[in-house]
Amino acid sequence: MDKYTDLIHQTFDFPTDEFKVVNNELFFNGIPLMEIIKEYGTPLKLTYLPKISSQIQKAKQLFNEGMKKVDYNGTYTYCYCTKSSHFSFVLEEALKNDIHLETSSGYDIQIIKALYKKGKISKDTYIVCNGYKRERYREWISELINDGFKNCTPILDHLGEIDYYKEHIKVKAKVGIRLASDEEPKFEFYTSRLGVRYNDVIDLYEKQIKDDPKFELKMLHYFINTGIKDTSYYWSELSRFVHKYCEVKKVCPELDTIDIGGGFPIKTSIQTEYDYQYMTEEILRTIKRICTEEGVPEPNIFTEFGIFTVGESGATIYSILDEKLQNDKELWYMIDGSFITNLPDAWALNQRWPLLAVNHWDKEYRKTQLGGMTCDSQDYYNSEMHSFQVFLPKYPKDEPLYIGFFHTGAYQESLSGYGGIKHCLIPAPQHILVDKDEDGNIISRQFAPEQTSESMLRILGYEV
Repeated sequence: MDKYTDLIHQTFDFPTDEFKVVNNELFFNGIPLMEIIKEYGTPLKLTYLPKISSQIQKAKQLFNEGMKKVDYNGTYTYCYCTKSSHFSFVLEEALKNDIHLETSSGYDIQIIKALYKKGKISKDTYIVCNGYKRERYREWISELINDGFKNCTPILDHLGEIDYYKEHIKVKAKVGIRLASDEEPKFEFYTSRLGVRYNDVIDLYEKQIKDDPKFELKMLHYFINTGIKDTSYYWSELSRFVHKYCEVKKVCPELDTIDIGGGFPIKTSIQTEYDYQYMTEEILRTIKRICTEEGVPEPNIFTEFGIFTVGESGATIYSILDEKLQNDKELWYMIDGSFITNLPDAWALNQRWPLLAVNHWDKEYRKTQLGGMTCDSQDYYNSEMHSFQVFLPKYPKDEPLYIGFFHTGAYQESLSGYGGIKHCLIPAPQHILVDKDEDGNIISRQFAPEQTSESMLRILGYEV
């Protein structure tokens, strides 16, 4: 008999740092998942808070060691981009690690104010304000700066944005400029809709910023939608950006920082081929080499890691409700949730995550498809990153089979409309936070219960 445990051990170098099996039950970052399931039931979303801190420390170590190795003279600053997950428990865990923040909407500024009120950040914290800004966003940025947040830095996204700040900011302020990067070759558009054209940057500085004593240009920012990848496209865009930095630096002495937007990837399979150390060192070497050639000091570096910060902290766990053989070869395992409502980018973007059985590792495995509970034909999951199929233990009739999707900590709540109305009125699953106490013991608490029918009816305008 071919057991599920044999399949996993033969396919991967298993166990890993975050996954192991004890008595045929899966542990995730040392968490006995079956104990969590027995306490709270399924479906559930789980956030393991210490993983957020360990990811931040990993990136800081990579850049700090890389700077020493290549003799890089600038500093490194880690920003968390809040759009990956706005939850207070994510921000508060991340901020334990001496980091700074990147925002993308006006409502983010209200989160900044709330964090300051709770003593989680100070007026010295860097607030890098990105995005195309409506008046409300520009207004709240101006209020922060006027209130003494001296490192709140609006990143100009178009030529006319600074006009508002000139009228409403009353103190000396730092600004940055986002450069409009070219999209990757297969993209539908050639140049990003966001940012200022490369050819307009120096003109914007000289006409709007240089002679205004209230503003100084401190940062150039660019964003690569693919994230940091070892591709000719990535290195070409990085080199182009650094050359432009050098060009601007020669006419703008106060410019001393770049923000290389687009973060490190996370593991979408149980193991990854990505070489974080190599990529970090190559980024630093590339920037240093170009600056040396141009006779310009290396800039300080900001990164804004969102998915990398929070993605691998998350898991989504389901029960298999039943199995259905729909013809001679198409076997379906029906989950007690929905991909469209709980993991929407599996449906919309064909996103894949590590998928593992939580229990029954000693059972025989079989090929299957996973079906969600909505009425939509697209509510399914039938392939993994390493394989165009899914294998799971045989469905035992006498006891439940549980499965987990891992590294689901980024974007899922915002994409699925957390707390709102879901397709076919499938409720949002409960959300469990897992942490460790001072003695290293695992502790858990329910952050939110499963969405109730009453809450949905209220949203829809029915009296309850």
